[in-house]
Formats: sequence, C-alpha cells, structure tokens
Amino acid sequence: MNILIVYAHPEPTSLTRQMVDVTTEMLSAAGHTVVHSDLYGMKWKAVYDADDFPERDNPERLSFIAESGHAYASGQQTPDVLAEQQKLLAADAVVLQFPLWWYGVPAILKGWIERVYAFGFAYGYQNGSNQFRFGEGILKGKRALVNVLAGGPAADYGPRGINGPIEQLLFPLTHGALFYPGMEVLPTHAVYSTVHVSTAEEVEAIKAVWRKRLAGLFTDAPIPFRLQNGGDFPNHHTMADHVAPGQTGLAAHFADPADM
Repeated sequence: MNILIVYAHPEPTSLTRQMVDVTTEMLSAAGHTVVHSDLYGMKWKAVYDADDFPERDNPERLSFIAESGHAYASGQQTPDVLAEQQKLLAADAVVLQFPLWWYGVPAILKGWIERVYAFGFAYGYQNGSNQFRFGEGILKGKRALVNVLAGGPAADYGPRGINGPIEQLLFPLTHGALFYPGMEVLPTHAVYSTVHVSTAEEVEAIKAVWRKRLAGLFTDAPIPFRLQNGGDFPNHHTMADHVAPGQTGLAAHFADPADM
C-alpha cells in the first residue's frame, strides 16, 4: 500500500516529528511505501493568492473558484500543487500529523489544503455536480488518520471539557477536508498534555500507543459520518426529519453520537 504522511512542525526534535518517524518506521517495516510531505521542510507556500494562477482566465478580477477550475482543467497549476495532488491520488491512506494551534491546524497545513484542493479536484468534482461529495469524491476508497498533539490535558477535551471534544474541534478537517472528497476517516488519535512530557519513558509510552493505532490503519472502523447520498439528505442539502430527531449541529452528522 502507498501511504502519504503530511506533517507540520518547524522543529525537527519536536514530539510531533518524533511521531512522524514512528509512522514512517512502522509502516515501512510493514511493507508499505511511505511518501512524505514535510510542509515546513518543503517551505510550503501557505498563502493562497494570485500567484497560484500564472495564466489567468480573467486578468481583470480574481475569482478563486473560476481560476482554480481553469488552472486544473487546462493543466496550468503550479508544480508544487500538482505534485501534492499526484501524491494524494497515488495514496491508499493519508496520515496527517500536527500540533493543535489555536483550536485548529497550523496555518501552513491549512494553506496546503486550500492550494492543493483545487476546483475540479477536491471540490467541484465531475463538473461541479452536487452528487459527488461528502464520502463520494475523487479520493473515495482511501483512508485518513489524523494524529494531533495538544498541550492541554485530556479533561479539557472531554464531553464537557472547557475546550470541547477534539472530534468537534477538528470537524472542519475530518468531515470537511477529508470526508468531503471521499476518504474514510478514522477516529482522531490525540496526544494530550504534551507540554508536560519530560521523560524518555513518557515519550516511549506515547509512541507505543501510536504504534497500536497505526496497526489498524486499514482495519479500524472509520468515523460514521453520514453520506450525502446515503439517504439521510434526500435533497442533498438538509437532513431528513426522521434522521437523528431532536439533534442539531455537529452531533447530528455522526451516525453514532458516541463517536463525536
């Protein structure tokens, strides 16, 4: 199998980067082909702007959707974006590893998503049809696993924790950027209280738990997000009245609320 690891941390000795090393070593030892996208190491251009479209369809006014679609369809995307799209298409699974910064992904990772997820590729798939998204896009059949490292304790991210559950905080990533274009997204693997990790024994314990999660990359059950075309959204926009009655917001999107 082909595995793409996308990771974002500027410090090579950080716990995040050590976890990336574990991912690489374990999956390579299992016979998988592992490819990296080290966003800081690549000096990835995080800002999505006019420089992404060297051959504009409309030089008078910048429309990101129109120019993204034009560049993708005409083969005029920048080389860095094209290379990352090819990595995604070749991958059987994608592992994202990063620290939680201000309740979300680092800006450089957000910029990777914004630039790589072109119109016609990850959204606007198949001529902009509304039928092919949320579980049925261009990345359908691939698996995704998120490994996030948070400074605060697990209690802060519990069902009634002050920060909110990690699956809800990362909903824009897991449900949006990963499930939207078709991937099966595994429950998030979070490492908490990282600012208090100080001993080699603590680090090794964290790595051991991560190795167990990696062992289930192709066998563990994914988060039960509701498919757009699975019957729960009869008009492809709004959930049917009989689905998750009484629930609203993010909780309604999990077929099993225990997974949220």
